[in-house]
Amino acid sequence: MEITLVDDEKVITSYEMKTRRVTLADIDRALQKINSTGKRVDNYIFITTDAIEEGVQEYASSMYDRTDGIEIVVLDCISFVRHFLHLFHRLRSQFLSAYQQLVLTEPDSAVSQPLKEAFLALRQAAESAREF
Repeated sequence: MEITLVDDEKVITSYEMKTRRVTLADIDRALQKINSTGKRVDNYIFITTDAIEEGVQEYASSMYDRTDGIEIVVLDCISFVRHFLHLFHRLRSQFLSAYQQLVLTEPDSAVSQPLKEAFLALRQAAESAREF
């Protein structure tokens, strides 16, 4: 998935979803993809349904200086929701409802039961905060 600016063809953020752990090789391949297009992105974000190893997180963070400003990030499902809630703060309830439907409707999805429960707890906390 790619995000572009309105009325602009320039991709500013690319997302890559993984149903497995993100590896150092995945990050290197992402950089190869970026370099092969001849276009620059500002952010390349991996979303994983698996655990994130600290070494992978550190390697991704180190790419900012090595690439002269391309931010590479690895997020788990809950961090991804928080990221999108920030982007779509005006549509927060609609986004949460749509995301919840996608996450919960497939019992055999790549999203584990503990992550589903964490998402529901996050949603409940967000809705409780709005009531006050």
